[in-house]
Amino acid sequence: MDMGLLVLAVVAALSGIGQADVVVSPSGSDGNPGTEEQPVATLERARTLLRTQGGGTAWLRGGTHHRTTPLILTAEDSNTTWRGWPDEEVRITGGRVVTGFRPLQTRPGVYSVDLRSQGITDFGRLTPRGFGRPIRPAALELFFRGEPMPPAAWPNAGWAYTSAAPGGPDGGQFSVNTSRLARWVDEPDLWVHGYWTWDWADSYEHVAGIDVERRILKTDPPHGVYGYAAPRRFRVLNALSELDQPGEWYLDRAAGVLSFWPPAELRDGDVIVSLLEGPLVSITNAANVRLLELTLEVTRGNGVEIRGGRECVVAHCILRNIGNTAVTISGGAGNGVEDCDISQTGDGAVTASGGDRRALTPSAHFVTGNNIQRFSRWVRTYRPAVSISGVGQQVLRNRIHHAPHMGIALSGNDHLIEGNDIHTTAWETADVGAFYMGRDWTWQGNVLRANFFHNQGNGDVNSVYLDDCASGTLVEGNIFHRAGRSVFIGGGRDNTVRNNLFIDGNPAVEVDARGLTWAYRWFNGEDPTLMDRLKQMPYKTPPWSERYPKLVNILDDEPAIPKGNIVENNVSWLGRWQRLRDWTEKWVVLSNNWTETDPGFVDAARNDFRLREDSPVYAAGFVPLAYEDLGDTGDVVNYRLEAVAGTTPGKLRLVVENLGRTAAAGEILLWAWPEQVQAGDGAPVHFDLDPAAKLTRELEVRGVAGLTEYWVGARRRGDDVRPMGLRVTPPK
Repeated sequence: MDMGLLVLAVVAALSGIGQADVVVSPSGSDGNPGTEEQPVATLERARTLLRTQGGGTAWLRGGTHHRTTPLILTAEDSNTTWRGWPDEEVRITGGRVVTGFRPLQTRPGVYSVDLRSQGITDFGRLTPRGFGRPIRPAALELFFRGEPMPPAAWPNAGWAYTSAAPGGPDGGQFSVNTSRLARWVDEPDLWVHGYWTWDWADSYEHVAGIDVERRILKTDPPHGVYGYAAPRRFRVLNALSELDQPGEWYLDRAAGVLSFWPPAELRDGDVIVSLLEGPLVSITNAANVRLLELTLEVTRGNGVEIRGGRECVVAHCILRNIGNTAVTISGGAGNGVEDCDISQTGDGAVTASGGDRRALTPSAHFVTGNNIQRFSRWVRTYRPAVSISGVGQQVLRNRIHHAPHMGIALSGNDHLIEGNDIHTTAWETADVGAFYMGRDWTWQGNVLRANFFHNQGNGDVNSVYLDDCASGTLVEGNIFHRAGRSVFIGGGRDNTVRNNLFIDGNPAVEVDARGLTWAYRWFNGEDPTLMDRLKQMPYKTPPWSERYPKLVNILDDEPAIPKGNIVENNVSWLGRWQRLRDWTEKWVVLSNNWTETDPGFVDAARNDFRLREDSPVYAAGFVPLAYEDLGDTGDVVNYRLEAVAGTTPGKLRLVVENLGRTAAAGEILLWAWPEQVQAGDGAPVHFDLDPAAKLTRELEVRGVAGLTEYWVGARRRGDDVRPMGLRVTPPK
């Protein structure tokens, strides 16, 4: 079946669910028959009744359905629906409400409670996690009124920076120029989180020892993903001595005592901690299982796991406060996540893999119509909102926003990424793409169409990043506004960038020939990754040779040269149009691109970038965009610090811009490093901006005398994303 038709068929099926077969209520009894008047109490009893009758619907009444183990559904549970009762909030949770907090007399604002007295004894374990490391369940977390609270950490607003790496990258230690180390000596389980070498690789490391006199922190192996370097940004966490602001908490695992500084008045039911390490729901080798109109929340592991099977769907659900990933799909066909609200996941939001790459058989999995925000809460890199792999999946009409790193990551073949609104991603990292794929010639036939990329992070960021020789991709009919490098082709071949609208790109299109420069090792045998991945696929025989004919003779056609890239019929306004590096102007085909004059927007002064019907670009051959009516993109705020030209190093400028189509308000918090540096007067900067409005504030930076470098940064209150600081090097 065509993938688009399959999606429509599943949606139609969802709207045609029949009568209530089994009713489940937290106040029911498993001795009941499961009627509306006499509901059962547990999901397991409902599962047994549905199996007996060969399928049907389990209607879940409002309230909280507590889980201490996953709800396990198998092939026996095919053709069943698990659905929330209309107009009632149905919560399936792997957490536990904590009550009985008492104020600490020695620490104003802080409350404590003995968890063991409430039967909570499994606190989980903090473990090394991050880039390149396996995904493990989170340890116990604390949520207050539905929001995750941060463990006690330092610094509060921004970052500290390493000052040296004694013993070199693999020495297992780093120094930091602060006297606070003396406060941490007695911390029993101190951790550090940082970007230790690269701004696209973060990790958590356990502190093994502290040398207060030399200001050195020593860590347990593996000592950072790529070892330690300086100056690199990091934070200290899980420190009772740093519990110094509302929202922070600390768990003394030996005593079982939880300390918490609530950000508002503490009431019964406000605090819940995560306990379940498995998924809330596990579906294996089943067909036509649906989870509808449920809130799935508070687990240390995944929200929903779907393995194998077909046409299993999570739709119209809220998934939040998940320790790992909201929904994982592996294998099977036609499984999907649709019209869900997903937020505050410790890792990514949705991962989907399936299909047979050697045979190029599609899986037809789909991720459509979801609102995905504030994900990658624990591991900050390579945990995107949507990660797809395999063959023939669709990522359609999702809103993806407010994240430290990638929005969508792709591997495999013949995927469609269409109609998505992706903004305010890549806000904590660098050398990153809001959409990313790379280092495999065989990932061919993928299409990015009619997406809206805007307000990606400041600095070395991209919207569409075809990294490390990614090839055979069509980028067509998209809109890019203030989107960094809008499209970056990193040494790949046979990519087509066609009929896109670029506004204020930096640049709109960039191409390099890295195979001829720093990546030459991929082609001389020193690093065989690219070649090995090519050899793993039958690219010289059908169906590969028929589907991707340009791949057949790639090794005989100067493979290090990025041939076959076409950039045609695009419109670019403001910013920089293109940058062709490493002699690529000899190979890139530039054709019929509109780059000189205003293309004629409806109301660019209010960030309305629809083209007028009389736009001159249409006469020049530009095809009307399918996604011109951008709709409500939500809160889209750009903020950054800039050096003020012609002034002393002690003056910077804060710029806050509303890049959205609705008013936006909030506060910007400023931070600086080293500790003696202060940016501004220490007060938050409030903004209240109409669409396209801008606030600028010049800041005096004090405490910099004698420093060879310092950092000043900005962070939006209420957002856990911590952008990199602006590095300032005063002239000698």
